Amino acid sequence: QVQLVESGGGLVQPGGSLRLSCAASESISSIYVMGWYRQAPGKQRELVAAITNGGRTNYADSVKGRAIISKDNTKNTWYLQMESLKPEDTAVYYCNVVGRATLSNKSFNAWGQGTLVTVSS
Repeated sequence: QVQLVESGGGLVQPGGSLRLSCAASESISSIYVMGWYRQAPGKQRELVAAITNGGRTNYADSVKGRAIISKDNTKNTWYLQMESLKPEDTAVYYCNVVGRATLSNKSFNAWGQGTLVTVSS
């Protein structure tokens, strides 16, 4: 079973930036879509950004112009670069990958464990 591990979260001052990473535990032969989601306290999980295997991206209105989703296929790693962070960006950020594992040749839909981003002075 493919596992995802996020990293890069932490405490950031308003206006600051950070880069989140999501690494897969094994080789992935095909990616259908990869997304970053977030869940703030008391709120539902929401999509922040997504990227397809073809490189097509989609961003939530709240982060457009401030976030960039990218991928490094050679490392089976995906990134979310966020700039001009605001207190309302505070949330647990999760990565989600839907794809096919190389070794098993089975499709999967995996979630990471989440990484906390706190934007505060």
